[in-house]
Amino acid sequence: MAVRKLAAIIIFALISLLAANLAIAEDGLDQPWASLNDDQRKVLAPLANDWDALRPWQRERMLEIANDYPKMPADRQERVQQRLNSWSRMTPFERENARKRFQQFKSLPPEKKEELRKQWHEYRQASPEKRQELRTQHPEIFGTEDVER
Repeated sequence: MAVRKLAAIIIFALISLLAANLAIAEDGLDQPWASLNDDQRKVLAPLANDWDALRPWQRERMLEIANDYPKMPADRQERVQQRLNSWSRMTPFERENARKRFQQFKSLPPEKKEELRKQWHEYRQASPEKRQELRTQHPEIFGTEDVER
């Protein structure tokens, strides 16, 4: 649904932006998909078609996730897979919009962030009819459609 998709977008945008802020040398990060080990390819499979086009900092962040994956609890592993799948299905335009929305969210004052978190929590708990009503009233927050994942 749209809420989950937006949440996945925000989280991946967060990961991407945090990694972008790191001073990462490009040495050794230009690994093509074929150079990844079997475990890394298994975890990062949703990104296989895009891997060779990712920026070095994006690859580094994804490799960190893949390397930490075996140590994650099962529920976190599932969440990682869901988010990788969601991200891989997005168009470049959708990804860019997700990054912009994350930047906007990041620049908000703490009280506004908390207010938005509360609204999202209420949205997730609402009935389908109430969700539709909220999307109509606040498309800038909840989007215009509720897509199931």
